[in-house]
Amino acid sequence: MIQAQHLEDFIKSVEFLKAQAIENCKSEDCDSAIAKVDSFLAALGYKSDLEGSADHGSTETQQAQPVVDKYSTLGKDESIWFKLSVLLNTDNPMRVLARLSEKYGGCIPVNLKTGKVFFLSEPQHFRHVLVSNEDKYIKYFEGLKPIFGNSMITIDGALWQKIRKPQQPAFHPNMYADYIPYFRSAVETRIKAWDEISETGQTIDLLEETWALAAEMVTKALFDREVPFNPHIVFNAVKSYTDVQNHKSLRLRQVAGSLEEIGEEPPAKAIDAWLELAPIVFGAEPREHRTNTLLNMMQRAEEDDSIPEFDRQQTIDEMKQYLWAGTETTALTTAWAIYMMTVHPDMKEKVRAEAKSIFDNNDTVDLDQVRNLAFTKSVIQETLRHFPPIWSLIRTAKETDHINGHRIRPGDNVVLSTYVSHHNPKYWKNPDEFNPGRFASPQAIKAQIKYSYLPFGLGKRSCIGGAMAILEATLALAELLHHFEPEYVGTKPAVPEASVTLVPKGGLPFRMHKR
Repeated sequence: MIQAQHLEDFIKSVEFLKAQAIENCKSEDCDSAIAKVDSFLAALGYKSDLEGSADHGSTETQQAQPVVDKYSTLGKDESIWFKLSVLLNTDNPMRVLARLSEKYGGCIPVNLKTGKVFFLSEPQHFRHVLVSNEDKYIKYFEGLKPIFGNSMITIDGALWQKIRKPQQPAFHPNMYADYIPYFRSAVETRIKAWDEISETGQTIDLLEETWALAAEMVTKALFDREVPFNPHIVFNAVKSYTDVQNHKSLRLRQVAGSLEEIGEEPPAKAIDAWLELAPIVFGAEPREHRTNTLLNMMQRAEEDDSIPEFDRQQTIDEMKQYLWAGTETTALTTAWAIYMMTVHPDMKEKVRAEAKSIFDNNDTVDLDQVRNLAFTKSVIQETLRHFPPIWSLIRTAKETDHINGHRIRPGDNVVLSTYVSHHNPKYWKNPDEFNPGRFASPQAIKAQIKYSYLPFGLGKRSCIGGAMAILEATLALAELLHHFEPEYVGTKPAVPEASVTLVPKGGLPFRMHKR
C-alpha cells in the first residue's frame, strides 16, 4: 500500500509528475505533490469529491437524472477533461501504469487525503468487479452527461436494464446480415473520396477519414438515414471537445479570472454543434423506410407503457451515444489497423489476398463471405489488444468489498486497466509484438488467459455493439486495402495518447495511392 510517508517513492515511479512537485515532496510541505498525484488518479476516474461516500445511496438514488447544464463541466477542476490534462506531461502514461502494476502486484491501493483509489490490472480482478460482484459497483463516467445526456452510457442499475432491453435485438448476430449492404455502401463512399484524394496527393488525417466512414455505417445501418451532416465538421468538433489541452486552458484562465464568455470557447461551440446532431439525424428522411432498425425499435419503446422513462428525449440521447461512442471505437480500430499494416507489409498482403478472393469474384458480398476474412479479423482483434480504444474501465463501490486482501469501502473508485492487462508478459508472449496469430484459430483464442483480453469490457455492462464493431472494421480494412496503397507520412512512428479513448498522438497523416 502507498502511504503518505512513501509518497516520494510513488512520485518518482510516476515519471510524468513535474520536477517542482518532487521538490515539494522533499520538503516538509507535501500538499503540492499530493495534488499532482490526486490529479493523476482523477484523470483515470478518481472522483475527488467524496461527500456522502459513506453511504453511496441506493440504486434508485443513482438513477435520478437531473437536468445537466451543457457547459457545466467546462473550466471546472472536477471535469474529467481537465483531470486528463495531467497525462500531457508524459510521452507514454500507459507504460508508467504498467510499471507500477508490476511493482504492486496488479493491485495498487493509493491513500490520499481525499479518499482511496485502487488500480487493478489482473484478470481475476476484472472478473471480481465486473462479473462476480458487479452489483457492488456502479459505472463511473464523470463529465459526459452534457454530451450523452441520460443514455445507457451514463446511467446504471434497473433503469439501465430497462433502457437497454428494447435496443438489444438490433445487435443480435442474426441482424448483421441485414447490415452488410449498408456497411459496404459507407465503404464505397470512402473509396470514391479517396480516389479523388489520390489524384491530388493530398495528405489526410486517417482517423478523421475512418470516423467519417464509421459515422456513415451507423447512420445507414442502424438509423436508415443518409448522413445528413458533414462528418468532417463533426469530427473536428468532437476533436475540439476531447482535446484535453483546450480544457486545461479553460481551467487555467478561469482560475486567473480571464475567462469571459465560455459559450465562445471551442469546447462550448463543439457541444452546441454536437447537441444539434442527433435531432438532425432523427428528422432526416428515411432511406428505405425499413421497419426493423435500431431507430424503429427505440421509437416503439417510446410507445410502450411499461417503459415510461423511454420517451423521445431518451431516443435522442441514445442516438448521441451511437453517433459518438459507436463511431469512435470502429474509427480508431480501423485507423490503427491500417497504420499497423504499413508497419507490417507482409500482413497487409495477406489481408489483400483474402480481400481479392471475396471482392473480385462476387458482385454482392454477404455475411458468410465477410466471415471468411479470417486473417483480416485476427488483425482487427490484435489491433484491439495492442491499442484498446477503451484503455480503462472505471467503477465506484457502492458497498463494502474485498480485493487482494484490501478493503474497498463505499465511494472508493477502482480503475480496471485493460491496456496494462493487454500488454502484460504474464499473459501474452512478447506483448509489444503485433501478432495476429494470437487470434488465428479457436485453439489460439482458447489458450489465452481468461479475462486478460477485454476490448469491450466484461459482464452485463460490456459494450452492446462490440461484435458489430469488429465486423465493421474487418470489412473496412479488407476493402480499403484492396483498393489503395496507404502511405504513412508522419515524421516519427505513431504512438498512442490517453484521452477518454486511446487516440494517435498528433493524428495519423497519410497519403492514399490507388492500386
